[in-house]
Amino acid sequence: MPTIYVDADACPVKAEVTRVAERHSVPVVFVSNGGLRPSRDPMVRHVVVPGTADAADDWIAENAAPGDIGITADVPLAARLVEKGLAVLGPTGRTFTRQSIGMDVAMRNLKQDLREAGEIKGYNAGFTPKDRSAFLQALDIVVRRALRERDA
Repeated sequence: MPTIYVDADACPVKAEVTRVAERHSVPVVFVSNGGLRPSRDPMVRHVVVPGTADAADDWIAENAAPGDIGITADVPLAARLVEKGLAVLGPTGRTFTRQSIGMDVAMRNLKQDLREAGEIKGYNAGFTPKDRSAFLQALDIVVRRALRERDA
């Protein structure tokens, strides 16, 4: 059974993940440094990791397996999960793939360098209803594909 692993600290689509997972009877693991309200749903698990940098990322990368699904906006974590064989989505519905992850990492590093040099501001675009809708659609597709591959 594929499991959905969510880098949950700043994830704006936790409710959407739960809704799609419930529809398909797929387990979910929310990993954070704390502050999440526990769920009564037996298919939803919360893992609280120490508040150190990248602790949630490391936990997800160590525990997720090929065929699972990762949800993160963190490009370095997405790269680790793609390399491991997971289907990975960002909270806007963007899919990270073996074909795209190299460019995603390069763009992330370039933007970080430009922010540190003061050439650009560090603002992220606001999360919109369109992003939420795109995420729901993409997650549903990824979950259906993972379930088909499991049954094949």
